[in-house]
Amino acid sequence: MIPMTQEQACTIAVTTLKEGRARGFKPLCCIVLDAGGHPLALLREETASINRPEIARAKAAGCLAFGFGGREIVRRAQAQPAFFAAVGAVLPHGLAPVPGGVLVRDADGTVIGAVGASGDTSDNDELCVLAGIAAAGLVAETG
Repeated sequence: MIPMTQEQACTIAVTTLKEGRARGFKPLCCIVLDAGGHPLALLREETASINRPEIARAKAAGCLAFGFGGREIVRRAQAQPAFFAAVGAVLPHGLAPVPGGVLVRDADGTVIGAVGASGDTSDNDELCVLAGIAAAGLVAETG
């Protein structure tokens, strides 16, 4: 496995915010985590509302913790609400069981990180993240 590079992480973050602006979405925040959950890049629009970095990180970190994208987390949280309510308090960076958290895989299918965005609707956040991951030449898994 070759880890995600700083250049790829920055491409993802910059492109995610650019995509949001191009589509007229509310101001976004994007965080890119490596496979171990460590931040490689964090960008926040100047006018993004408070706590967007924490929400974006909870989306991305949850994907890494469970090993699948945010849409699968949503499905499982709906099926097991008590478990997901409890586990959110256990995970060090929380859990946001909504779209907008996406696993990142290399060409061989190995998980090399995760991305989270927050600021607009969860579906729109995810749409922007997908553009960022594609721009970096990596593979997205939404769940």
